[in-house]
Amino acid sequence: MGGNGAYRPGEVFHDVALRAFDLSESAARLGLQEQRRRVERWRSRLFMICQISMAAGLAWFLGRNLLGHEMPFFASVAAIICLGFSFGQRLTRVIEVSSGVFIGVLTGDIFVTLFGTGPWQISLVCLVAMSVATWFNAKPLMINQSGIQAATVMTLMPAPNEGLSRWEDALLGCCLALLFATVAPTGPVQRPRLRAAEVLEHCAGTVRRAAEALREMDDAAGEQVLERARATQSRLTKLSDAAAEGVAVTRYSPFLRGHREQTQAIAELVAPLDRLVRNLRVFARRAAIATWRKEAVPFDYLDLVDQLADVTDFCAQELSARRIPERARPRIIALADATSAAGMHGTLSGLVIFAQLRSMLVDLLELTGLDYVEARALVPDVD
Repeated sequence: MGGNGAYRPGEVFHDVALRAFDLSESAARLGLQEQRRRVERWRSRLFMICQISMAAGLAWFLGRNLLGHEMPFFASVAAIICLGFSFGQRLTRVIEVSSGVFIGVLTGDIFVTLFGTGPWQISLVCLVAMSVATWFNAKPLMINQSGIQAATVMTLMPAPNEGLSRWEDALLGCCLALLFATVAPTGPVQRPRLRAAEVLEHCAGTVRRAAEALREMDDAAGEQVLERARATQSRLTKLSDAAAEGVAVTRYSPFLRGHREQTQAIAELVAPLDRLVRNLRVFARRAAIATWRKEAVPFDYLDLVDQLADVTDFCAQELSARRIPERARPRIIALADATSAAGMHGTLSGLVIFAQLRSMLVDLLELTGLDYVEARALVPDVD
């Protein structure tokens, strides 16, 4: 920079070059991270992609050589659609989509054979196919597939002289999809346990941050704790879906029936985890109010909150290690006894937080394999 405060041309060029280098380095780093995410996403779906590819090829081969059809288009398409919409190998979803494809192709085949193709035929066949699917109490996905496949039969390959060959192809493809769906990886079995561990880890982190916000009386941190607690619901929803998927896979797949007991045990954790999350939200809401009002919470209560976070983390570690957290039960009971000895004192916010803490201990005891009555009996009354 010159004496009058102006940049010299060389300095301007140097500054611009440095900024451009920083931007290019940042862009390259972000690009590398994005590519890694894409590779990881591809790896997570590779089994499904290979499964669909093999089913599509086998459906075409069987359509040509078993059914004797020259162009078994709908055999491959049905297999791809049924497996593709069932990412995660949830068999109930395969059945739903298969039913929709089956109804649509059959209805379309009948209509094109009897009435040919045209605008009014397409409208009528969609109406009939979707109505039939609705009559069978179908879900929207199945109803949509019925209409789509019926219209496809009428427009893409309208060959009345082929009889019901497309329906036979679709039936073949759907049956293959159901067969391939039973050959599932262990991912749907392990996923519920990992989801449950994630929920507990998130809860433990939320409780720990709440204690920090209350000690510092930081209202901004208190609001963040409340937002974090509310965000737990989405994780719980993913857990519920994963648990239902795991139970369905182990129920129908002959290759994974040995995992049925383990999967059912994890599925039974969804209810107490749901109660834990609900209690956590009330806990976090009162913590946010306390920091906003500068309403002090007794330090012995905050020490108990820290211990709650630690034991919740331990439960998460047990689940990650493929164990129901029975080993956490003595620690939870000891903490419950400590809350009883602490007594009730302090401000309203402190009492609400204390009460929610004790409620969450009951929820954690249920996670160790106890029912509600047994868990409640192990949390003694406050002295």
